[in-house]
Amino acid sequence: MRGLFFSGTPDESPRAPKAPRVLVVDDNKDQVLTLVAILRDEGYETKGAYSGREALASLNEFDPDAVIADIAMPGMTGWELAKHVRKWGDETRPFMIAISGEYRQAADRTLAQMVGFNHYLTKPCAPDTVLALLQPLKAPR
Repeated sequence: MRGLFFSGTPDESPRAPKAPRVLVVDDNKDQVLTLVAILRDEGYETKGAYSGREALASLNEFDPDAVIADIAMPGMTGWELAKHVRKWGDETRPFMIAISGEYRQAADRTLAQMVGFNHYLTKPCAPDTVLALLQPLKAPR
């Protein structure tokens, strides 16, 4: 019977796994709100940002496990954002997904890889595709 119950002291409690944190960055507010809502429904902790600069300001406070960023944003492109994020993090964290409706050529994908994105999707993309790419973040650490 002992195996069915937590056997620690009253001050100890099993910790629930932390929900992966995802920062969604796009100058299109509807895109951000939609993706944030979908990710929250799937159990992710999310934060939206509407510019590259706003995203950079959120890095230390939010500490994302993943960043999903549009490429064509005014002020700071997704490519520029990725360079800054990689300097802040490292080569593997945060996991980074680029999404673009404007840049669709092979050279665009290559540039995205060079600046640190792990995946490159074109708009419109199915939410299931994004969820499948993020699924490994839900694995126990």
